[in-house]
Formats: sequence, C-alpha cells, structure tokens
Amino acid sequence: MANEQAYGLLINYEFCTGCHSCEVSCQMEHDLPVDRWGIKIQKIGPWHIGGDDYQYDFVPVPTDQCNLCAERTAKGKKPLCVKHCQSLVMQYGPVDELVANFDGKSKYAIFVPKAGTAQ
Repeated sequence: MANEQAYGLLINYEFCTGCHSCEVSCQMEHDLPVDRWGIKIQKIGPWHIGGDDYQYDFVPVPTDQCNLCAERTAKGKKPLCVKHCQSLVMQYGPVDELVANFDGKSKYAIFVPKAGTAQ
C-alpha cells in the first residue's frame, strides 16, 4: 500500500478575530445539530499576564466531526472553514507544506484528522 500524503489545516490563531464564520459555514454545510460543530471557536482569556500584557485569543478547534470537507477537497476546493475565514488565518494542504509555513513569530495550531477521514 502506497503512503498517502497527509492533509490538514494550519491555523494562525494569533490573528483569529472570533467571527465564527468557520463554525457557521461548516455547521450549515454538514447539517449539524445546534449543539455540534465540525470546528468550534474557543476563547482563551482575557487573562492578565503582567504589566500591560493580556492573553486574549480565539482558537478555531476542529472536532472529530471534521473530515476537512472531503467531498469538496476531492474536487480541488478548499474546506469551507478555510474558504469562509474572514481573517485568512487558515490554510489547507499537505502537512509537510503547511509546516514549512511556520514563521516562528505567530501562534499556530495544526490539525490532521484521523487516518481515513479526510483527503
């Protein structure tokens, strides 16, 4: 069996505004119930961390419901969360290419679904 290249999401959450466009587009496309998400925005903070510094971040977190929009990506389209991200903080692609985009200056998260659930 040939090694298949792993695909995933790279999320630069330092610049996520918490607009929830990724959540809403995913939930509507996949007809998920009100209490389920393929991707969910989590709020961190605000926490005072010293001086004039606070941590206040929004982090898009894919759930086990996420298959990276397999039907869309099979047609060469982006997952809906990436397409509708208003802050342009999400990238989709081969994991090795995504990792090459780390700049060492921003806050990143990478998501790779379980084997066999996404393309």
